[in-house]
Amino acid sequence: MHFSRKCLQKNEGKLLNMEHRIVELPLTKLIGKRLTMSLANDRTYELWHSFMPRRNEIKNNVGSDLVCMQIYNPSLEFINFNKDTELEKWAAIEVSDFSNVPQDMETYTLQGGLFVVFNFKGGAKEFSEAFQFILTNWLPNSVYEEDKREHFQLLGEKYKNNHPDSEEELWIPIKRKK
Repeated sequence: MHFSRKCLQKNEGKLLNMEHRIVELPLTKLIGKRLTMSLANDRTYELWHSFMPRRNEIKNNVGSDLVCMQIYNPSLEFINFNKDTELEKWAAIEVSDFSNVPQDMETYTLQGGLFVVFNFKGGAKEFSEAFQFILTNWLPNSVYEEDKREHFQLLGEKYKNNHPDSEEELWIPIKRKK
């Protein structure tokens, strides 16, 4: 999942340079930890705080990028998303196989398929705005619609945890509109 990274930039409240690419991702094996949460009961810090000290126990990883994955209820329509909507969030690393799973960690096979990948630069507030823009503006005006699969962010070497210069990739599952 290593790709060149360009960035989203924000200017006067509008997202500019919405560069993206369409990627066909194969089945991808992950090992990590998961928690159920909502925006109102955000446990992201708890999840990553429990995962990061132990990530080096995963010996069969593919690269060093981290995966922050969200699994939403398949019946969810993002137009109705609110702060109490529950989701399953994962902190994980891509692996070559499931032969060595550290204690208290789990395996997950990312379904793969078609994704639109946006490059993002900024902190949490800008991330929320970018995600909303993608789902409520870019996607409805494209030839694609959301596919009910996993969403994730790829956190590479330029990721700086809520720093304004932090960079990551937003992977949104898509399919062609009928």
